[in-house]
Amino acid sequence: MKQDEHIVDMITSFTDIINGLKGFDRKFTNGELVSKMLRSLSEDWNSLRMLIENTKDVNTYPLEELYGTLMTYELNNAETKEKTRRSKEEMNEPHKKQIALKSTNDERSSNTNISDKELDDLVLLVKK
Repeated sequence: MKQDEHIVDMITSFTDIINGLKGFDRKFTNGELVSKMLRSLSEDWNSLRMLIENTKDVNTYPLEELYGTLMTYELNNAETKEKTRRSKEEMNEPHKKQIALKSTNDERSSNTNISDKELDDLVLLVKK
């Protein structure tokens, strides 16, 4: 399996090779196929490979079930990697400065007492 290859592409290649060999009258047991598939996984899959080898009997483990397990693992692993990537991006974003303005409901502080220059300065401050 190539480093960034999707499991579906790997399964397709594996099936093509096995079918080609069957054309030359080469017979494979289910255990041989499962073992070959597990051995051909890249290092990223070591934890799942070891789990399957230690908990399942590879001689009776259906190849189709292995395919389903591998696809599910890849899907879950992709979602986890995406969440990790997003959180790293959020951590690397510069913090935005925020400004808070104090407001009052006092009748004496109405906008009519503010000159045009002061109003322009206030608008500029709020825009920044």
